[in-house]
Amino acid sequence: MMIVSKANIKLIYQNLLAEGVMVVKKDTRAPSHDTIPVPNLQVMKVMQSLKSRGFVKEEFNWQYHYFFLTDEGLAYLREYLHVGESVVPATHVGKPGVVLNARNADGERRERAPRARKGDDGEYRKAAWRRPEGETVA
Repeated sequence: MMIVSKANIKLIYQNLLAEGVMVVKKDTRAPSHDTIPVPNLQVMKVMQSLKSRGFVKEEFNWQYHYFFLTDEGLAYLREYLHVGESVVPATHVGKPGVVLNARNADGERRERAPRARKGDDGEYRKAAWRRPEGETVA
C-alpha cells in the first residue's frame, strides 16, 4: 500500500480522462512521470489500483505499461472529477472525415473502389512469361 496525495491522484485522473490512455515506464526510481509532475512510482501504483478495480486494461511491452480506459473507468472518472457526459477522452473521438465503420444503413459492408498503385498500369500481369532466346531447361 502506498499513500498518494489527493492532488496527485487528481492530476493522474485528469490526464487519463483527457487522453484515454496512460503510458508509464517501468522505472520505480524515476523522479517524475514523463507527462505529469507526479513521481513515476505513484503513477504506477494508482494505475495498478484502477486496474484491480477493472477501470483500465493493461498491456506491457518493452518496459512500458500501457493502460487503456474502459467504459466503467470512464464513468468512474467522470463521477470522481465531477464532469459531465460531454467530456470524452481523445481516444474515443474520431477524426473528422474518417469513416470509422464501413457499413451502410442496413448493416452490410460497402464496396470499395479498387486501389490504384502509383505507376502501375497492370501490364506486367497481362504479358505472358517467356524464356529468353537460347535458354533451355535442364
